[in-house]
Amino acid sequence: MTQYIPSVNDYVVWNNGKGIEGWVYFKDKEYITIEHIVRPKDEVNLECCPIHRNERLLVICYHSQWNELKYIKSRQSIYEKAKNSLETNS
Repeated sequence: MTQYIPSVNDYVVWNNGKGIEGWVYFKDKEYITIEHIVRPKDEVNLECCPIHRNERLLVICYHSQWNELKYIKSRQSIYEKAKNSLETNS
């Protein structure tokens, strides 16, 4: 069996006992980042930095840990609605 190699826009579950799952946000040969939580900025933070309207919690997963990842699915674009998004329509 070949080892799964993560790609940006893959949704993964990290079987490390900590309940980490999310979209692969960045990939390098040494590590990936997993976008674990996305939430809207509060009004003050949005005023200070209006470039991005969400805060993100990214978790680093090193290459030596990729064998603990389970591939779930892929998306075409980061602009698709994510399961781990806390954003609400107002």
